[in-house]
Parts: sequence; structure tokens; C-alpha cells
Amino acid sequence: MPPQKNYSLSDFDYSLPPELIAQHPLAVRSASRLLDARSDTLADRTFSDLPALLQAGDLLVFNDTRVINARLFGAKKTGGAVELLVERLLSPTTALVQLRASHAPKPGAAIIIANRAPAVVESRDDRFFRITLSDPSKGDFETLMREAGELPLPPYMQRHAEGGDSERYQTVYAKNEGAVAAPTAGLHFDEATLAACRALGVAMTHVTLHVGAGTFLPVKTEDIAAHQMHSERYIISADTVTAINDCKARGGRVWAVGTTSMRTLEGCHAALGALKAHESETAIFITPGFEFKVVDGLITNFHLPKSTLMMLVSAFAGFDHIRNVYAHAIAERYRFFSYGDAMLLQRSHL
Repeated sequence: MPPQKNYSLSDFDYSLPPELIAQHPLAVRSASRLLDARSDTLADRTFSDLPALLQAGDLLVFNDTRVINARLFGAKKTGGAVELLVERLLSPTTALVQLRASHAPKPGAAIIIANRAPAVVESRDDRFFRITLSDPSKGDFETLMREAGELPLPPYMQRHAEGGDSERYQTVYAKNEGAVAAPTAGLHFDEATLAACRALGVAMTHVTLHVGAGTFLPVKTEDIAAHQMHSERYIISADTVTAINDCKARGGRVWAVGTTSMRTLEGCHAALGALKAHESETAIFITPGFEFKVVDGLITNFHLPKSTLMMLVSAFAGFDHIRNVYAHAIAERYRFFSYGDAMLLQRSHL
């Protein structure tokens, strides 16, 4: 085996025409394009073709997290506008948030959320602020998000959520609330595609990983080994472990639907030395050279340049292969990112 190359951040860059960034979803989920990139011979397909590309005995692993209305708006005592993106709840009245303002408030500063709920900035750690509501009678964070929150679309969409996003920025199987970004590979599945997979003998199971706002944080260091990965909460049930073990035993392939499902499975295995029913957090950072233990195939969207997810897919399918895949997708005018098209990858054994 040749020695492993030491990759740097610039190795995962590419030039993307801005018009290829999908700003809105297609009318039909499964009408998106699917780049079959399981081998060097790339094939342009439609997502509704997916069932025919799987085999009886395969297993699809979905992330059943549900996106919450995590974007809140408020004001500082001076009147300046504040926008909060809830990363996670630390208690009913305390949250870790990303905060945008013309001048970021300092620890101890008071703000008003949703024109009704006074809060205090307790502390700051780089991009994240710890915010505590100072009058719980005005509602806890769950109440504020439910009554005054907005669905948080990714920053590259350059728009606020619209009426249709409340349904289309959720997977059809979304169940467990807690994510601030959708597991977007799953957005392509509709009931007809799921039914077609079942009819062909493809099994299905779920994990839960609550995608955090940290998924959009850029890698700042050219030395990728110096990057500190964000942490996300996950749950793997005993039924899911059984489904995966059964799939392996019958010679089927485990397909992760999205990088969040992959990070859940591989993160658990890396932490425990085996896949077990478990509830914890993972900050796994998958880069070329990582040894995959669980996932055989990946269904995923196209990822941002210089992102940790570009590194993940390069680790999974091979660096040179992914460069070719992205060059093909750009030349063929695929749609990129959350509301964009998908690709099908299998694990490189090089």
C-alpha cells in the first residue's frame, strides 16, 4: 500500500459557479438528479432510479432527526437587532447559540428575544454564546422557538424560510426534534421511493443525530489536523444494531443515507470499538486515511468547498475519485448543497 498523503485544506477546494447553488427545492423530491459514482464510470440518473441500484438484502440507514425553528430574533438594550441560531438547549431556559449583531454583545449584556423574553449573555466561546432567559414566565426556549422561531435555512441560500420550506426542509420520516439543519440526503426520498425500495427487499432502519449549527462552520486552518470538530448528539437503538448485524450476516450492504448517518455509525464504532446501542455525542473528524468499519455505501448531496464533509467523502470514496465526481457534476450542471442533487458512492478499498 502506498504511503498516505498528508492533505491540507486547499486540497479540498474547488470552484463552483454560484448559479449551481440550489436556492429552492424541486416540486417533486425524487425528481432530483442522482450521480451514480460507485465506480470510475459515472452515470447520470434520476433519484427515482435509486431502488434499481440497490439489492435485496441491502440496508438503508436514515437519520430521523427533525429540524426545529431554531432562528430567533431580538434586540439589545440599545435597540440594535440581534439574530440567534440555537445550537442546542442546555436547559429549558439556557441555550448555546450563534449570534449575529452589528456589535456582538459582551458577557453580562441584556437582550430581549421575540419582543417579550428578557435574557442575559452569560459567556462566549469563539462563535457560540451561552444565553439564559431571565424571566421564565415569558416562556422557555422551546416555547419561544415554537411560537416565534423561524426554520433556519443554510446561509448559502441567501433567503429566509418561506411557507413551503416548513415541509420540504424536513425528511418525510423526520420524527425526533432537535436539529438546526436538515440531513439533506434524505430530502430526496418520498413515499413512492421508499415503497419501491421495500418492494425490492431493501431493509430500513434509523439513527438519530441532531445536526448542529457547527456543521456550517468553516475550517480555518490549512493544517486540517489542527481543526477542532463540532460535537453532535446521537442515538443508536438496539434494533438498529440488530438490523446492521443482520445485514452484514446475510452479505448485504449497509448504505448510510447522508453523512450524518455515517458519522453516527462510524463515530460510535470508533468510540466503543464496536457498534452498540448507545446515546452520546460524536465529534468524529473523518479525513483520508480513516478506516471505515460499518458503512459500505453512501447516499449524499454535494458539499461545500474546503468543508469537513468534502474530506469525509474523499476518505470514503477516494480523493482522486471525488475530484473527478465534482468536476463531472459541475460540467453537467448538477444542483449543489442542501436543496441540490445527490450522488451514490461506495467505499474505496484502496
